[in-house]
Amino acid sequence: MSRKIVILNGSPRRNGNTSSLVKSFTEGAESAGHTVTEFFLQDMNIRGCRGCFGGHSSQDSPCVQKDDMDKIYPAVKESDVVVLASPLYYWNMSGQLRTAVDRLFAIEEGDGNLLRGHGRSSALLMAAEGSGFEDVLLYYDHLTEHLKWQNLGHVLAGGNGDIGDIDGKPEIKEAYELGKSIR
Repeated sequence: MSRKIVILNGSPRRNGNTSSLVKSFTEGAESAGHTVTEFFLQDMNIRGCRGCFGGHSSQDSPCVQKDDMDKIYPAVKESDVVVLASPLYYWNMSGQLRTAVDRLFAIEEGDGNLLRGHGRSSALLMAAEGSGFEDVLLYYDHLTEHLKWQNLGHVLAGGNGDIGDIDGKPEIKEAYELGKSIR
């Protein structure tokens, strides 16, 4: 069965190591017949959450703020799988990705929770110079538990400081296989 996959790519570098993981994952997912939509967050205008509790999940534009999240909301609502992709910054996801994740709250509010559950799954792709992924994994596990998303797994690639350091490493193949394994 073909699945709709949304990738929120929080890397600031379009051709960086995280983006290499995303590319490989996408190739694997598409080879299995899935549809993949990637949002490269660095190039999008997304403001931080105001915490106003003014969202209305059933509206096409659920948040009171009108910015590029309006491109992401419908894709996430229709998705079967949401992939979070980011470099590791201070033991967490990048600000670009955290901001988008915070703003997804608008589709949990108001007229019905259209984010939590719904048979949705998630995966995590990360590249880092170091290898201290414990804290971000704790956050990711809590997030998927709260959202009632099935955790499909993660690919964590340490030791990648410069662009291209990840090329030829086993994590590239792991990302491909994770994408291909989605059912």
